[in-house]
Amino acid sequence: MPLETSSAPNNSSSKIDRRFSIAPMLDWTVSDYRVFARTMTKNTLLYTEMVTTGAILYGNNPERFLFHDECEHPVALQLGGSNPEDLAKCAKKAEQAGFDEVNLNVGCPSDRVQNNMIGACLMEHPNMVKDAMKAMQDVCSIPVTIKHRIGIDDQEEYSVVRDFVGDIGTTGTKTFIVHARKAILQGLSPKENREVPPLKYHYVHQLKQDFPDLEIIINGGIKTIAECQEQLKHVDGVMVGREAYHNPWMLSQVDEQIFGGQSIVTDRYEALEKFVLHMERRMADGVRLSHLTRHILGIFQGEMGGRQFRRYLSENGHKADAKLHVLLEAIDLVKHHQHKG
Repeated sequence: MPLETSSAPNNSSSKIDRRFSIAPMLDWTVSDYRVFARTMTKNTLLYTEMVTTGAILYGNNPERFLFHDECEHPVALQLGGSNPEDLAKCAKKAEQAGFDEVNLNVGCPSDRVQNNMIGACLMEHPNMVKDAMKAMQDVCSIPVTIKHRIGIDDQEEYSVVRDFVGDIGTTGTKTFIVHARKAILQGLSPKENREVPPLKYHYVHQLKQDFPDLEIIINGGIKTIAECQEQLKHVDGVMVGREAYHNPWMLSQVDEQIFGGQSIVTDRYEALEKFVLHMERRMADGVRLSHLTRHILGIFQGEMGGRQFRRYLSENGHKADAKLHVLLEAIDLVKHHQHKG
């Protein structure tokens, strides 16, 4: 059974609750991971990995970048690009595919995307960004948002990000997702760019004070629900990245602790049971077990048996003939260790 996509634009809510979202992460926030996240939280806003306009407009099998399961809503498509016409075409396709939001990446620091005028290098070209945001807004009715840094290279002053947000805000853009680090475009890898430049949360907090009518979402280095709650005293929302992938069980607390609702899952085993149903459908379509289990390796992080769970799946899940029994055996290993403990 193939993954489902919406047959019509999902415009039921032009106002998305962005108090908690999961950051776009290349190769990680694919549809299977997003379905797994939905076993633990119904309110979190989910993002695709960054997809370039070229992949959607000119790539082989571009439909795969627009695929998403109905359970993933609310879900946003993040685009990488700078050509207004191409971005507008992709934004329209995003709306037609049923995405709830389209987001422009102005934060990725990798050399590969810089060469194509994608990502953080666009902070030096606000007029190009404004043209892009206007072009996308003109062709679709879903929200068009932007994710960016607080500056690049030797830019240290708060005025850099303040002026950038003020400038882009003139296009009618209302939602700014701000990675609270600058990007070093030469000399640092993308991984180092997530760790070396210092976090300046106070810059993002100041943005909310200076632009009270804009929706300001903070991103960068936030790892716990308690940290999220602290940030929400200063900004409108929090975007969490790698922690939500490596320690996915944190998502089970979000609906209750961030959104004030009820948790939809009682324990890790229940989340895995729900995901197994999805895995069965995907494997029937020929997807290999390891392509699915890679997203759940951290579900028992910090728990007795968690290390054995990861090791067993890593050693056995990649085999060509691996079936669901490998996951069930890994779960039994955890239960055995917990029972012994």
